[in-house]
Amino acid sequence: MKYEIKGGSFPAVICTVEPGETMITEGGGMSWMSPNMKMETTSNGGIGKVFGRVFSGEKMFQNKYTAVGGEGMIAFSNSFPGDIRAIELNGNDVICQKSAFLASTSGVELSTFFNKKLGAGVFGGEGFIMQRLSGNGIAFIEIDGSAITYNLNAGEQLVVETGRLVTMSATCKMDIQQIRGVKNVLFGGEGLFNTIITGPGEVVVQTMTLPKVASAISPFIAKGGD
Repeated sequence: MKYEIKGGSFPAVICTVEPGETMITEGGGMSWMSPNMKMETTSNGGIGKVFGRVFSGEKMFQNKYTAVGGEGMIAFSNSFPGDIRAIELNGNDVICQKSAFLASTSGVELSTFFNKKLGAGVFGGEGFIMQRLSGNGIAFIEIDGSAITYNLNAGEQLVVETGRLVTMSATCKMDIQQIRGVKNVLFGGEGLFNTIITGPGEVVVQTMTLPKVASAISPFIAKGGD
């Protein structure tokens, strides 16, 4: 499979696949394709994985697109202005935010990651349930805004605002840190908690979050239909 990411701030990944090669996406993920791409809707792993995908922000079923009779082309687009990141998996696991998964080659497995830290699940903003990508192949994930990558050494930490974490290596650990000081909490505008990521591993953060965008535009939206 060969791919190219186009579209600037409104990106799509355009994949060229060999005959018999398969791409996987959730329902509604396909944007356009060549006519020889055959679609098959599947639970892709049984009832347990179906509900696991629902809990992690994905749809119950996935679609498989296979090139039949020759080389095929298929494209997948972001649902929000931002970026698309390709992740190469070679037996390594990557933890992602909810709804990050866009598409992948058939060797990639999407499953549920449970955050074992109670406080991080409740207050960290990333939630108890995230997505785990594993297996072998290439996965494409959606990013709000632009992606910034950090490689943390063992014990090195990164303090991340709620909702900014996109992916982290499975070797990283996630916890929360309460913002100290009454004035900081009341007037700082940063909320009560930050997410703390501890290495070793790679961490990807995003420059935009949907709640931030909603908050910024809400004063300009007329109330009551006016």
